[in-house]
Amino acid sequence: MKVGIVGWRGMVGSVLMQRMSAEKDFELFDAVFFSTSNAGGDAPQVARADRTLKDASDLKALAACDTIVTAQGGDYTNDVFPKLRAAGWKGYWIDAASALRMSDDAVIILDPVNLPVINDALARGVKDYIGSNCTVGLMLLALDGLLKADLIEWVSAMTYQAASGAGAPQMRELIEQMGQLHSSARDLLSDPASAILEIDHAVSMTLLSDQLPARSIGAPLAGSLIPWIHTDLGDGISGEERKAGAEANKILGRPAMGEPGSLIVEGLCVRVGAMRCHSQALTMKLRADLPLSEIEKILADANEWVTVISNNRDDSIRELSPAKVTGTMSIPIGRLRKLAMGPEYLSAFTVGDQLLWGAAEPLRRMLRLLLNKL
Repeated sequence: MKVGIVGWRGMVGSVLMQRMSAEKDFELFDAVFFSTSNAGGDAPQVARADRTLKDASDLKALAACDTIVTAQGGDYTNDVFPKLRAAGWKGYWIDAASALRMSDDAVIILDPVNLPVINDALARGVKDYIGSNCTVGLMLLALDGLLKADLIEWVSAMTYQAASGAGAPQMRELIEQMGQLHSSARDLLSDPASAILEIDHAVSMTLLSDQLPARSIGAPLAGSLIPWIHTDLGDGISGEERKAGAEANKILGRPAMGEPGSLIVEGLCVRVGAMRCHSQALTMKLRADLPLSEIEKILADANEWVTVISNNRDDSIRELSPAKVTGTMSIPIGRLRKLAMGPEYLSAFTVGDQLLWGAAEPLRRMLRLLLNKL
């Protein structure tokens, strides 16, 4: 198989390259690397790769590939993909961007959760396989056991999404903002006798000024949060929040949200000052009153990446943090308890690295599935 790889230098693409190298994926196919800005330059030195970068807008070069894996973004997909298909290309398109997710001709890929859906699509000749929204994918992985047992009637997900979800510029801005906030109070911090309210006032004035860089989102994130992610859809719901129910049901192969047999997913999406990894506080209504120990076992046995964390202070603080999970494949879930609303109501808290399971890893695994089946 000849595999074209686009967007390999970006944030998601870089993580994808790391994972593919670690898993020795490049030994299994002939790789062709494409660039939007450096065609003719040197390609990454991996096994079986063409040594020269190809032009990512060259339809003929792209069409020579059996499969294209792209993390270049939605603008690239919207520009190149329809032209490639119109020119008669019949290959497989594996994409991290959201542009094609809800297309009738595409399958959203999260194989630990929806491998039967993917296998059915492959058997039917479907050629477009798209990574999910990061928080949706991480939530479904964490709840995999309860979903497979059809035990969840509805779930409300309150997300705490890291700066990395808004891209590398936001991560850089967050660090710059942290530095400037520290600078605004440096002299006061160095004086043990300074009053904390003076320090707070200095930081607050900096937050409210125009001194902090806030180009990415339009408001400072350090020392604060932003209670809206993505577009304003005009009905009090953000684009990020609308994705939850729409994508979750498509991933699971269920009817559209609100139709009989669908999973109801609601909630609020909030950007917080974590660098990497998205966290989610979940409230669920189950279809049955099960003992908590049985619920924990169902969750823990669902897939090899989920770990159930005991609902106590020390374990929760130590294990359920972005800092602990960043760079790992682990999906810890904890804070599990029955709620006062009734024995079928359950709380949970989960965290996962959205650059791994939330973005790059499903693409890598989909390519492996193709390699194993074709």
